[in-house]
Amino acid sequence: MRLSEIAEIVKGEIVGSRDMEIRHVAKIEDAGDGDITFLANPKYKKYLATTNASAVLVAHDSEFEELAHRQTPIAVVRVGDPYHAFITLIDLFHPPVSPMTAGIHPSAIVSTSATIHPTAAIGPLVVIGNRCRIGEHTTLHAGTIISDDVQIGNCCMLYANVTVREQCTIGNNAIIHSGAVIGSDGFGFNKNENGSYEKIPQRGIVIIEDDVEIGANSTIDRATIGATSIKRGAKLDNLIHIAHNVVIGEHTAIAAQTGISGSTKVGQFCQFGGQVGLTGHIHIADHTTIGAQSGVPKSITEPGKTYMGYPAREIRTTWKIEALLQQLPELFEKIRTLQDKIQSLETRLSSTK
Repeated sequence: MRLSEIAEIVKGEIVGSRDMEIRHVAKIEDAGDGDITFLANPKYKKYLATTNASAVLVAHDSEFEELAHRQTPIAVVRVGDPYHAFITLIDLFHPPVSPMTAGIHPSAIVSTSATIHPTAAIGPLVVIGNRCRIGEHTTLHAGTIISDDVQIGNCCMLYANVTVREQCTIGNNAIIHSGAVIGSDGFGFNKNENGSYEKIPQRGIVIIEDDVEIGANSTIDRATIGATSIKRGAKLDNLIHIAHNVVIGEHTAIAAQTGISGSTKVGQFCQFGGQVGLTGHIHIADHTTIGAQSGVPKSITEPGKTYMGYPAREIRTTWKIEALLQQLPELFEKIRTLQDKIQSLETRLSSTK
């Protein structure tokens, strides 16, 4: 495809050759001749001087001195949002695999009381329980288990071996990746006088709203009573655990291996890095960012702030503490030197008495 055609698709302005042939899209550090790449994160601007790409997508208002240091020419395509434009080109050069054909595979086990829309696609060895409803253009891949009274909306994609337990609800346009479990029992036990544990019944449900994506092997526990709720547009990475009665706010994004304990409420438009841990029964304000591997032991009440560390503190405080920790060996040596001097002075003073 000619670069001029690509620029028209992404609504970009070309600086350089318009007629070059573009064959692939690639990351800026890996791109070669015939590839188009992009620069959205300034951390990667150093590659502008060395990338072997034939063309690069950059923001309209950006200026990079690295381009002046190049030994070979490169075409620049200025766009409103380089990352969005690159996503568009990924779909163009690497279209998604063909969707499953509508209908029910002969090996699927479907209750006679279930309602399956004719445009839905039900794959091999899928099990659909009593009184379930599966919406228009929804796809259930091989080995998925849908328990009794589950409601799944329109245009959803459940990949292989997803389990959705009884009475849970999934909205429209949801994507749930392989191995995820929706509606497993919450971790609730009462300790008896003799030290043994009595299981607390987990009779609530999970509600997943529209446009939610849940990563592979993530687990979302059903509520003790009421609902565990994943609000509209939330995005969960792989290997995440959401405990019973948790609420995840709209358009919140959570990276892999994060664990959120029971009855915690997370606001909207939050961002959590990988391996974040939240204790139970706390609230996280809207627009909160929490850095990777942070532990959050109490509520965060002021919206729009960034936290990091264990225990998680406002990031500027964390940086100050880290800076002081780096100085500990030097400070320790100074203290030892002062102790030696004090001891020497005390010895001299005692000898003059």
